[in-house]
Amino acid sequence: MQKRKITPSYIFFYILFSPDTWKILIGIIVAYFLSPLITAPDTGTGGKAMIFIMTAAIGYSVSGMPANRITAYFKKIILNK
Repeated sequence: MQKRKITPSYIFFYILFSPDTWKILIGIIVAYFLSPLITAPDTGTGGKAMIFIMTAAIGYSVSGMPANRITAYFKKIILNK
């Protein structure tokens, strides 16, 4: 088996076509918008960080189907499959 040469374009498309990339991105976006809404005003920096991480993890775990659809869409558009 011949090894594929790793180039910047290979890394870019690997990241683009990976569902985990989109799950992470969706988790961060969900945490960015929801964390301030569920954090108490007197919460310290550590507490805010923990709530952000927990919200991002929940967003990551529930975004499986949208991430797969985004990946399939990009594969269809770019690879014409």
